[in-house]
This record gives sequence, C-alpha cells and structure tokens, in this order.
Amino acid sequence: MSDASKQLGKHDPQQSEMMEEMCLLVDKEDNVIGTKSKLKCHFGDGDRHRAFSVIIMNNNGEMLVQQRSKEKITFPGVWANACCSHPLNIDDEKNGLEGIINAARRKLDQELGISFSETENWVFNSLGSFEYQCRWDSNWIEREVDHVLFVKSDVNLNINKNEIEEIRWLDNQELLKMMKKDGNWTGEYVAPWFMMIWKYFLEENYPNSEKIINSKKGGILDCGQLYLDKEKPGSGLMDALEEHKSKVEEEIMFSLSKMEQKRLHGAMTHLFSGGGKRLRAILPRLVGEAIGNANDGHYTLGACIEIIHNFTLVHDDIIDQDPIRRGLDAVHVAYDDATAINAGDAMLAVGFEILAESSEISGDNLRYLVRAIGEMVRRVAEGQQEDIEFENRDVVSEQEYIAMIAGKTSAMFETCARTGAILSGASPEIVSNMAKWGLNLGLCFQLMDDFIDITGDTKTLGKPAGSDIIQGKRTLIAIHAMDSKMNLINFQRIFGNGPCEDYELQAAIKDLEESGSIEYARKKAMYHHSIAHQCLNNLENNPQVDVLRELTDFQLIRIN
Repeated sequence: MSDASKQLGKHDPQQSEMMEEMCLLVDKEDNVIGTKSKLKCHFGDGDRHRAFSVIIMNNNGEMLVQQRSKEKITFPGVWANACCSHPLNIDDEKNGLEGIINAARRKLDQELGISFSETENWVFNSLGSFEYQCRWDSNWIEREVDHVLFVKSDVNLNINKNEIEEIRWLDNQELLKMMKKDGNWTGEYVAPWFMMIWKYFLEENYPNSEKIINSKKGGILDCGQLYLDKEKPGSGLMDALEEHKSKVEEEIMFSLSKMEQKRLHGAMTHLFSGGGKRLRAILPRLVGEAIGNANDGHYTLGACIEIIHNFTLVHDDIIDQDPIRRGLDAVHVAYDDATAINAGDAMLAVGFEILAESSEISGDNLRYLVRAIGEMVRRVAEGQQEDIEFENRDVVSEQEYIAMIAGKTSAMFETCARTGAILSGASPEIVSNMAKWGLNLGLCFQLMDDFIDITGDTKTLGKPAGSDIIQGKRTLIAIHAMDSKMNLINFQRIFGNGPCEDYELQAAIKDLEESGSIEYARKKAMYHHSIAHQCLNNLENNPQVDVLRELTDFQLIRIN
C-alpha cells in the first residue's frame, strides 16, 4: 500500500472514495496531457490538473459562499466560493469549456442539491482561468489550472453535509469584510484560491454582473504559490497543547520518581517515553481556562488522571495480549506480566498520592476529586469487565455497547472535564454541562477509535491494525454487522479467530463496508460530536472555549 493510500485510512470514507476519481492532467497552457487519480494529484508534490470554481450571485447581488466540510481531506473547514472541484476523465467532461460546465453541473447537484433540470437552463459565464499552488500540510496540496464560472440566479439548496459545513449569502460589504478578515470574519479561514478569484475577477465590478461578465480575462493568470494567511484550523489547540505539555510531563515524571525500585520505575515510565500529546493530562487545565479560573492545581489533577489512565492501559494490554502501544512494546512485553501488573498498581497509588500533596487543592476540593476519580476508576473497571464478557456472548446490543464504552473510555474524559470545572470554582450548572461535554467527547473518541482500528494502519495506530476484528471484539461496527442479517462470509470467517493473512483481513473489511457497518459507526460518532458542541455553545464565548471546540473537532482524527 502506498503512503498516499495509507493516509486515506485517517479520513472520512466517502471523501476517501472520491479520491479514486480520475482527474485531467494539464500542461501550463491547459492542454490535457494525461490522467491521474484525485489522490495522486493532491498527495506529496501533486500534479497540475484542471479544476473549476463556480461563483453564484442571486438577484439581490448576494454571493453564495460555503464552509467546506470538516470531513474534507484538503482544506477542511475553510470558506470558499459556491462550488469548486475537477472535471473528470469521463466523456462529457474531457472537452474544453463544455466539459468544465458539465462537471460543474454534476458537482452542484452532488454538493448543493441543485438539480440538472435547473442548471441546464443556467448561463455559465467563463471569467477566465488562473494557475496556483497551495499546500494544506506535508501530505496534501492543490496544483490547479482553475476555470472561473459565473452564474446569476436565485436557487433553492439542499446541501450535502459530507461536503459542506455551512453556507451564507453575502452582500458586497460582507464580502469585503470576509476578504480583509474584519468583523465576524476575524479568525475564520478563507481559501486562498477564492481570494484570488475575488481579487482578479470580481472585486473591481461587484455586484454589477454585466461588468463582471464583460471583463473576462484572456490567457491563464499565474498566481504562483499561495498560502493560508493564518495557520490552518486547529492551531489554537496545537498551541495550547504545546504550551502545557512540558509542565504536565514534568509533573508526571516527578510524581513517578517516588518509585525508587529501579525495574518497577522503568516499567511505570515506559509508556511515557512513547510520546503523545498528553490530551487527558492537559484537558482539566483547558477546561479551567475556558471557564476562567485556571491554576497550577489543574496540572497536578491532569498528571494524576494521566498516570491512572496509563495504569489502565498497562492492564488492558495484558488482558488483550496486545504487543504494541504507542509504537512501543507494551509494558508486559518490554518487562513481564508480573512487573506490568505491579507497575499498574503502583501508578494508581501515585495518582492519588500527588493529589493529597498538592498545595493548590483545598481540602474540600480534595475530597470531591478523590471521590470523582475513584468513581472513574470503578467505572473504567466495570466497562473493561463488560468488554471482556461481551467476547463470550452471542448477542450484544448497541445500547449495551454504548453503556460499556461510557464507562471504559468516556468516564475518563467526563472526569477530566468535571473536575477541571470544579477546580475553577464553576457553578453546579457549568460543572454538569462540562461533564456532559466530556462524556460525549469520550463516546465520540471511542467510536472513532473503533473506526480507525478498521481503516487505519499499524504504524499510524501504534497498535496492530484490525486487532478488534481478529480478537472478536463486540464494537459497534461488529454489532451492526451481526444485526444486518447479511451474509458476511469473510468477516464471519476471521472474526475472533486469531491471526490471519492480510488479504483475509482486507476481505473482511470490505464486507463491513458493504454492510454499511463502518459508516453507521462513523455517523454515531458524529452524533455525539454534535452534542459535545451544543454543550460548548452554553459557555460564554472566548478564545479558550474555541480551543475546546477545536479539540471536539480534531479528536475525530484521533489526537492522543
């Protein structure tokens, strides 16, 4: 499997599937010189290919703009024009302007729900074309000769949420604010190609449609290398994690140094050498900052929960006999089962010990924290035991599975959020709201973890890919497949039957795709993602709450 193909395992399956579409490669004069998949055109250094951008203005002089879905592989969450995509290597899209317009009609229907019967009556005015490059990250890039099409029409829309996050109709003044990042557009991200379209094809004459159409430019405008004028979405979260990581890691390692027995200390610190962003450790601090009263006690609290979290991982790996964790040998492999069990026990003790020693945590809060974290450990253990017993049951319901992961995984997120709010002196209403946010964040996290176990790869996951299928775990994907009553021969052959050949695993995954089970789990994750965002909408808006919003979005691609 190529590096490009491996990247798709991290992304939405519908968006990944479209990466197989064949784009038209072009030279600098826009002559077609071959074809390549959308994946290859956009991965690594990319290849120059033909594209189009549709501008729609209604009869009130307002322009339709869209925020690209956060499921998009390139430039997710970025604001752009009404529709932009690529003509494909199919008969009615390969030839010149007519092919470009046919491709535009196809995508307007697929993205915005504007039917062919409506667009066949439209006049698509060509305003000219331009070439540009713009990199999203180290993997993905745009390299396009982009043809600009202008349409004036009132439209009824039925947007595809897999493609589009939000739409707006903007007048001239709002468009100017958008391009200058003034007012409500501060902190938003506008596609660089859209800014070029505005600058070179629209701004001078907007909203006079006749002048716009008559100002068509000849030749291909070379806009060269373009850049996002700010860091891509999620940078606030990345900055926050980076800011707090060293402080909480220092607290963690100092706490673990209490163990003087050399081999046991090595086993206790083993997983912490495998990297990671320390999400759970930093989460109480992020909640404290969002509510408005963070203190150093949040670092101690985060260190406590992270140490206890790692204790559960050490024991989980023994139970599941998983050999890899975070790209390292699991503790029971690097040492032995007895030492790993002993190390986990000691880590649990250290977690509570450092809470009691903190000068930043009052006696009243300490009592609450010990109770909350003790409850968390109990719920995690209950959830783990349910997970074990599920493997020996013929039938596990979806409701039982959600209840199990609410304990095994979500309890830790819920506790991070609840206790972080308590240490900030938040009201009972805010504490309850943040607990609900953490619960749904954790449910989404675990459902995405199940999803990525099927669609990812061992190097990316830090544990064997497809291990849930091989071990016969009753994840939501497996439960849905079993309830589907479909004849999933390949899945049934290897489910819970131990190691298998890679081709057998891939055939089983194809069964799960065809049954709709993988997509069902993804949609369930998005349901809890939506509830988490609703909880954040109950808070007074500030940059720190925006960081929690980014966390809620970014954990869909598994920050851990």
